Amino acid sequence: MADAASRLTALAEELLSEPLPVRIRAWDGSESGPPGAPVLVIRHRRALRRLLWKPGELGLARAWVAGEIDIEGDLYEALGHLAGLLWDRGADAKDSVHPVRDPKVRAFARGLLDLAGPWPPPAPPAEEVRRRTGPLHTRRRDKEAISHHYDVGNDFYAMVLGPSMVYSCAYWQDGGTLEEAQRDKLDLVCRKLGLREGDRLLDVGCGWGSMAIHAARAYGARVTGVTLSREQAAHARKRIAEEGLTDRIEIRVQDYRDVLPQALGSARTGDAAPPGPYDAISSIGMAEHVGSVRYREYADDLYALLKPDGRLLNHQIARRPEKDEDAYRIDAFIDAYVFPDGELAPLGRTLAILEEAGFEARDVETLREHYALTLRRWVANLERNWERAVRATSPGRARVWRLYMAASALSFEHNKIGVNQILAVRPPADGGSRMPLRSRTWTESAEGGEA
Repeated sequence: MADAASRLTALAEELLSEPLPVRIRAWDGSESGPPGAPVLVIRHRRALRRLLWKPGELGLARAWVAGEIDIEGDLYEALGHLAGLLWDRGADAKDSVHPVRDPKVRAFARGLLDLAGPWPPPAPPAEEVRRRTGPLHTRRRDKEAISHHYDVGNDFYAMVLGPSMVYSCAYWQDGGTLEEAQRDKLDLVCRKLGLREGDRLLDVGCGWGSMAIHAARAYGARVTGVTLSREQAAHARKRIAEEGLTDRIEIRVQDYRDVLPQALGSARTGDAAPPGPYDAISSIGMAEHVGSVRYREYADDLYALLKPDGRLLNHQIARRPEKDEDAYRIDAFIDAYVFPDGELAPLGRTLAILEEAGFEARDVETLREHYALTLRRWVANLERNWERAVRATSPGRARVWRLYMAASALSFEHNKIGVNQILAVRPPADGGSRMPLRSRTWTESAEGGEA
């Protein structure tokens, strides 16, 4: 088939009513588009069949994961061009003609059909989450979703995250390494929580144990960490043993909804971290998995688990406000390949529910740009360790992570999503907060300077 690239470029430009900002190289060796621009490589026309069968993001994602399309050149520049086309058209999407009735869309589909080759479309890549059934955010369904994302091999995550093994936004101050920025983030959380020797800390969604280890080692806290990932828990326990902190940290494979019933029971003799009420709770990058139907239950449980004047640090990704409730579900690609059933609520919605549960919000800090920097470092780590990462998981899995992290970095940079730390307190009966009068005194380092 001669010059498939020119035909695809013409179809795309007719649909978009503007020049295509990337160059196309098709499976027949033909190329078309602006010289010097990033190249969208279409290795096989199966990719077109995927797009016809699942128009939009999911069809493109399946082709990317399967290795049927790729990008040569600057990945961020290419994604920025392509995503910009979607963002520019997104605001008025609900008021536009239905895609099936749009003459331009119909002409585009007919052109793709001529190029796509014989049906049927190929099966989804193996990395795509299996079809889900039943209500959202049951214990079973949440456990399966967490396993899909986190139980892909600790070696793979070590290559991406680096020695810190922290899978959340770092805190960048004056340059420094990723490991230093992650250490500074953990220390910032500990200072906001006002941790002191012997304090009982609950770390909800404890990951590979980095927060628990820092709180116990640097602040003398007694920590209970909970996660639904068995691989995370095994790695965390190994690290804790190597640090000699088994008498201060307990890691449980446990749903956050089951912490409260256990905490209401009596402490077992010799517990590293006796059951609540806790002096402090950290929830770092976990609440995105809770879901809107469960968020009040989540807030109520954390409130009940804290002693009066206890502090909560809730570190959570947020979307910009939208009128449509469905807007808070994550994108089709991320839902199918990265965070099944995840939801991103606006900051105001999260604050309101925490206040309804009884918390007093004391501080909100936005770290949006910090997450963009963190994601770019993770992408660089993955690209540097690409062959090892592929061997540790699969080519498709590595491609999923590269695309999702790079695209997410751009989303943070363009203010499509943000990330916030909410510091809240459970007020005691007398209405006091036991908080300092001056805002943000926790940013003072132990040496007395501003952190």
